[in-house]
Amino acid sequence: MPIAFVFPGQGSQAVGMGRDLAEAFAPAREVFEAVDETLKQNLSRLMFEGPPEELTLTANAQPALMAVSMAVLRVLEQEGGFDLKARVALVAGHSLGEYSALAAARTFDIATAARLLRLRGEAMQKAVPPGLGAMAALLGAEMAQAREICERAATGPEGEAEVVEAANDNGGGQVVISGHRSAVERAVTLAKEAGIKRAMLLPVSAPFHCALMAPAADAMAEALAGAELRPPLVPLIANVSAAKAAEPADIRDLLVRQVTGTVRWRECIGTMLELGCDRFVEIGSGKVLSGLMKRLAPDAQAQAVGTPADIEAFLKSL
Repeated sequence: MPIAFVFPGQGSQAVGMGRDLAEAFAPAREVFEAVDETLKQNLSRLMFEGPPEELTLTANAQPALMAVSMAVLRVLEQEGGFDLKARVALVAGHSLGEYSALAAARTFDIATAARLLRLRGEAMQKAVPPGLGAMAALLGAEMAQAREICERAATGPEGEAEVVEAANDNGGGQVVISGHRSAVERAVTLAKEAGIKRAMLLPVSAPFHCALMAPAADAMAEALAGAELRPPLVPLIANVSAAKAAEPADIRDLLVRQVTGTVRWRECIGTMLELGCDRFVEIGSGKVLSGLMKRLAPDAQAQAVGTPADIEAFLKSL
């Protein structure tokens, strides 16, 4: 049964994440200590104890979620004897989770991933002044319908052009849109008028994965140009192409494009299914991606591995 490892993105963070791993396993503690040292911040304490509003800040949530994913993986490898290259066919991650996937596949080390994600979080936050941007979830909308709504909402009442784009195609009728707040609000109204089941603004700090993030993409292009990337041990299915990526130069380009591009998660899962994967294991905090799998591929096996009990159950299942 070919296995795909998938890695969660922002929104999966929760106060207390990783604490039981740190208490139970030395390899997990080593990951958290390495990230703390790299960032010159006691990020692990923030993860374990909060406050939630500080953990949710983009510049903290992104490296923190990567750290939990890598802690789980290191425990699987060092305590459970799990061989990623031998046992996993493909890796993928949702937005920032793509960095976790690449760190898992040894394209870059944990310290590099932490530095890149801290920079990514800060750059995304700075790209748009507070209050100017927004994101919304359209539940019960398919991608073509969401794009049509965005196209109509991109023109303001005075004929002005604004940005509103599909940011995440999560599948199962869940599309997230992103852009100028006024345009996103118009899109929510249009969605409700079109009979879409639910359309709601999301409590996020910036409009991710749209053209307004261009300054952050420029910052990431510069940072990635100076980072050492190696070919992944396991091929990546990339967010913006929904296709395999294995060359460092291609991966650099895809990571830059991902800042402003759509996370094509529904298509990524479709690609992995086409390539023969029928078991999907979510590595890290929460169960968002394994929950989505129930709608995207109900016949595939999906499980979340983020706690000591999950790790034990997964290793026993092999």
